[in-house]
Amino acid sequence: METERIRAVGHEHVSAEHASTFELTSDDWLTPAGDCILAVEADTVPAAFDDAFVEACRSREATIVATISVAGMDQKIEGTGHPELTFGSDRSAVGRTSRYVDDRTVMVDADAAAADLDRAMVDALADGAALECVLTVER
Repeated sequence: METERIRAVGHEHVSAEHASTFELTSDDWLTPAGDCILAVEADTVPAAFDDAFVEACRSREATIVATISVAGMDQKIEGTGHPELTFGSDRSAVGRTSRYVDDRTVMVDADAAAADLDRAMVDALADGAALECVLTVER
């Protein structure tokens, strides 16, 4: 089982209203338009992920689980891998409910997006709470 961990912090503009994606960014700012972004100042980005993790995610049979932890609350989002995942982004990681792939994509066919996050978790992020996202590849 391959794992990557991203730590980031919330921001006053976190709204988590996007219906088809969720995102963690290494940027230190967020505008109200960024309604898919859950946290900023991410300490790692897809381009820095371990090669074994990346390779495991490139299988269509791979199940990728994002466990998001904020202020003592946990939520799991489950998606799948895809052969075209590049993990090339040096700025952000995006989970998608669709099958669209770009250099930021870390999972496709996700069973939840930003809008599906527990609202207490979103409120904590809007207050600047710390976030930890553990990405695990299961086959």
